[in-house]
Amino acid sequence: MILTWPIDILVLFAVTTPIAYLAGTKLRVEKLADTWSVIGFIFSIISLYFLYQEVSVGRIITYYWAGQQLRGVAMLKIDMLGVFMAGIFLFIGLLTAIYSVRYMEHDSGHAEYYTLLLLMVSGMVGVAFAGDFFTFFLFWELMCITSYVLVAFRKEKWEPIEAGFKYFVMSSAGSATVLFAMSILYGMTGSLNFAYLSTTLSTSASPWSVLAMAMIVTGLGVKAAIVPFHSWLPDAHPAAPSSISAMLSGVVIKTGVYGLVRIMILVFAPDAYHWQFALAILAVLTMTVGNLMALLQSDLKRLLAFSSIGHIGYILFGLSAATIYGLTGGLFHVMNHAMSKALLFLCSGAFLLAIESRNLDDLAGIGRKMKITGLVFIIGALALAGVPPLNGFQSEFMILLAGIQNGAGNGTWYWLSAIMIMNILFSVAYYLRLVQILILKEPSSLASKAKEAPMSMLFPMVILAIMCIIVGVYPGPFVDLANKAAQAAFNLDVYVKSVVG
Repeated sequence: MILTWPIDILVLFAVTTPIAYLAGTKLRVEKLADTWSVIGFIFSIISLYFLYQEVSVGRIITYYWAGQQLRGVAMLKIDMLGVFMAGIFLFIGLLTAIYSVRYMEHDSGHAEYYTLLLLMVSGMVGVAFAGDFFTFFLFWELMCITSYVLVAFRKEKWEPIEAGFKYFVMSSAGSATVLFAMSILYGMTGSLNFAYLSTTLSTSASPWSVLAMAMIVTGLGVKAAIVPFHSWLPDAHPAAPSSISAMLSGVVIKTGVYGLVRIMILVFAPDAYHWQFALAILAVLTMTVGNLMALLQSDLKRLLAFSSIGHIGYILFGLSAATIYGLTGGLFHVMNHAMSKALLFLCSGAFLLAIESRNLDDLAGIGRKMKITGLVFIIGALALAGVPPLNGFQSEFMILLAGIQNGAGNGTWYWLSAIMIMNILFSVAYYLRLVQILILKEPSSLASKAKEAPMSMLFPMVILAIMCIIVGVYPGPFVDLANKAAQAAFNLDVYVKSVVG
């Protein structure tokens, strides 16, 4: 069925990747498994485009993947918000797979690596398409389990094992918290379907529903790296292969954000639960801690990891405005941060491959020796710093404006918006510092021996850099996509009636 093809194709290619690897070994065809996984991502993106054509006109597609069950269990519910997020997941996954062809060639276990990568992305797409908590949690766990293993993929070293175990413990605790919240909601309503929960819970709040909401924010907040549930991320991202760091920072933490967007608006309606201000406080706390800690780092990948926490704060601030404009800015920043941060982590992988060090002192001046990598790194850094006309400026400005607009009804939002401006200045400081160290300084003794990255690694980095420029200079079509996704999130009547009737 075409509705499930984006997921089915990824799972099919994941299952057959070990066979492709064995066939490549027997036939002495190098990188057959690597190429096979790239083809899988391409076919999945093509199938998603057909879904986009269906939902871009405002249609919502419902599909019972295990047969029509009582009160909508085991259901996919595909709208523009789900397709928007799935498109980001698949695009970054494709570029990561292309990058990995050369980046991972010195590692063993290629069949396992690409199988896990395909399954992780299929889990994320499934989360975006889920129409009930059962389906959501099933795909959520698929994404989580595969990401644990990928963080600890280089198991011969102690750092990945320690980071992967910490990530496993904290993320599992978050998942268990969400599961407990699901049991509370099921006990209250007799259903796990988002539409049925919306009709039952969205009109008035009760102590039990507020408790369930708080637990869901906590559980999903672990995966989204919201402060104070963020401490796994600065350890996991540096320890993982840089290609997986790009996936973790670029898209995996965004699945937690997606879950919050879908559930907080649909199930816990802001007019009934009034969570906006509390979420805004979490947002400014997250962005402040992330950006301040990034200022203090001497490890490149750890700095980029803390920066991701700061940008999750920006996205959360857009959601907390609880308006279509604020959510449009937040979703637009989800896309912009996915591209820019994936670009920087792929660049850091190229640097690490060249000199085998993440220390900024060792990396000083490496951009002079790796000119193309250095140039695209500058583009990604300035984009995330919010420098116009690059893409990060557009979405950060929209989120900031949404906060200022809310200030007309509550003056406290002006102060929160001022804190966001301060955080943007912090990010400008540490990204300019990175550019100054990596590009402008004289090469260190280690950096002077660096050679440019292979073409297959440069290709995805250049594509992402070009996208940062195109989206910044010509944001209209991309803002329209984010706006359609935001409207789908707030279009509760159509979503609910398509199930409840």
